[in-house]
Amino acid sequence: MVTAARTSKGREEVLRVHFTPDDLARVRIAPQPDPLAETILSLHALQAADKHGVALYGWRERTRAGLVPALRPLLELAPAGPGEYLPEVFTHATTSTLADSIDHTWSLPSRQWTADLRATQQLRPRAPRWIHALHHGDREWGRLVREALPRYHAVAVAPYWAQLTAATHSDRARRSVTLADAGVDGLLSTLHPHIRWASPVLHIPCESDADLRLPGSGILLVPTFFWPGPLALVDNAEPERPLVLRYPVALEPAGYRAVWAPSAPTGPDAGLTALLGTTRARVLRAVEATASTSELARRTGTSDATASHHASVLRAAGLVTTRRNGSRVLHELTPLGRALLEAGTL
Repeated sequence: MVTAARTSKGREEVLRVHFTPDDLARVRIAPQPDPLAETILSLHALQAADKHGVALYGWRERTRAGLVPALRPLLELAPAGPGEYLPEVFTHATTSTLADSIDHTWSLPSRQWTADLRATQQLRPRAPRWIHALHHGDREWGRLVREALPRYHAVAVAPYWAQLTAATHSDRARRSVTLADAGVDGLLSTLHPHIRWASPVLHIPCESDADLRLPGSGILLVPTFFWPGPLALVDNAEPERPLVLRYPVALEPAGYRAVWAPSAPTGPDAGLTALLGTTRARVLRAVEATASTSELARRTGTSDATASHHASVLRAAGLVTTRRNGSRVLHELTPLGRALLEAGTL
């Protein structure tokens, strides 16, 4: 895993990722954070008061209050502190559910666990012996960690998941528009203030100065909330896999305050509701089938004027198009609107 650091002279080290034409054609944006990776990264954020500053203060207090002794080993698995190594095997998946990501992690080939253990031994020589046993396939430690992860996730991440996914859907929609308007150059140039794109090389702050030449497998951009800067996952065991680059979605305290609200919408459209508001989410859902303004009003239980107003806002955001058919005005989803609608039901 590649994270940011500075040399003794204050110069920031950089990972230079060299793209081929095939890699540029395989740039993808994940629809949401990976639940297991966020859980692991949150363990580090929980113990590192300097990460995100005061933005996570309330979250830390609530999460610490919910910790029980059975979860303490997880704090050793992903500790805070300069130079600490986060186990890559637990940030490897990019699935939509915690259970799927945990299953993916434990189904990784032994060479993946071995590569991660070598990195742990090199970068974290004082890691507890039980972490070594875990990487060697110890059943008891494997069972304890597999049981602890969902319990910790339920305290630290799950209460905020609707807000997290809503914010990432909004971020993905904005970046999709950037990709459509400015191409891959525009997308890679605006990922993060500390990432620099000088075609065909992406410059990412990291702990050592290095060059990485992609083999044509592309890059997967994955949003994250629990890490304050870019985080590149270089797969030592499966080099043909896409490079995974996690980037923070919320960059300012206001963004975090919106995510760490104490309550979250529930239901199949919880993400859409958190992102758009209740009525506007209902209007977007109602446009799933082409509708006139009066039909939208009937489907959403609002007035024609209210339905028309919300349709106009969604149209300005690029989620809805409006066309005239005789005396009727018809509203339809754009591809971006349909993608957001589908993502909101995950």
